[in-house]
Amino acid sequence: MPLTSLRHTITQLTGLLLAGLLLFVAPTAFAGDTDPSSPIMVPNPGADLWRAVRQRDGVHLTGQTQVRGVETGVLITQTGEEFRNYRRNDFIGNAGLVIAAAAGVILLFYLIRGRMRIPGGRSGKRIKRFEDFDRTVHWLVAILFIFLALTGLILLFGRFIVLPVFGAEAFGLIASACKEGHNLFGPVFLVSLVLLFLRFVAKNLPARGDLKWLLKGGGMIGKGHVSAGYFNAGEKAWFWGVTVLGLTVSLTGLVLIFPILGQGREVMQLALIVHGLAAVLFIAGSFGHIYIGTLGMEGSLESMTTGYVDEHWAEAHHDRWYAEVKGLSDPTDTGTSDRAASGGLHPTPDKA
Repeated sequence: MPLTSLRHTITQLTGLLLAGLLLFVAPTAFAGDTDPSSPIMVPNPGADLWRAVRQRDGVHLTGQTQVRGVETGVLITQTGEEFRNYRRNDFIGNAGLVIAAAAGVILLFYLIRGRMRIPGGRSGKRIKRFEDFDRTVHWLVAILFIFLALTGLILLFGRFIVLPVFGAEAFGLIASACKEGHNLFGPVFLVSLVLLFLRFVAKNLPARGDLKWLLKGGGMIGKGHVSAGYFNAGEKAWFWGVTVLGLTVSLTGLVLIFPILGQGREVMQLALIVHGLAAVLFIAGSFGHIYIGTLGMEGSLESMTTGYVDEHWAEAHHDRWYAEVKGLSDPTDTGTSDRAASGGLHPTPDKA
């Protein structure tokens, strides 16, 4: 038999076989459908699989993977979907309100109070306040904090702010760079935080006069000068706030960066919430510290740029430390009592 005839015969036999199979299967498939108006329910394996993966309708699906670890076989969990909705619908909006409110309070305080000038003006004499190593550690913590705060805020609010302005491709590039930088320098921030704590903890322990300083708001409530040592109570409160919030942000960050430590999804979701709350409080609190150290109080910034402060500044804000440096037994020996009686020790606002 010629090759062409053989191919034609095989094709005819295949067509007959498929036709017979269809005639045999079709009556069986539609035998139960006696109502012509009822829809034909055709199973969709893809939809059923996706419903199981998303754990919808009480269906839980566990897959198999070569990666070994906690929940490595679970693709998506129902709690994860709920957490995602909470983060997008509740947490992000409230975080933005807290940060905006903190910035607004600082701005309002500046408009009402103005800049606090050095009482009596500058003396022209300076006192050594911070060693070079102290300032290096401080600026290391400050620079890393600002970088991590900016990258974290972009990751938190970028979808709502950066994406509409720069577009999807630019946002993807920016978000990816922020994520990598955030993960890279986060552990470095923890090291710098430990150095800061070890360097300054001895000078930030509670001391006499701290409670009075707090009750008088550093001299803003009532009359009379409020005495302080090397650090006042407000600076001590900020130091311990930096320590607690910084450690919280750093340790929860390590949980998020290294999921291979054995933590499951629920632990990482909790870590992300705690990480976000601590970071928002940290950023909001930093506004006050940055304001006082730069624009809010004359003479403060140079203590961290040069290591020195003006004598009148030291005498007004840290009189007990000033007396100690000068070898005086009591702050009143410096003449502060006379200026306090005349109101000269109160930092005068300058709204110009």
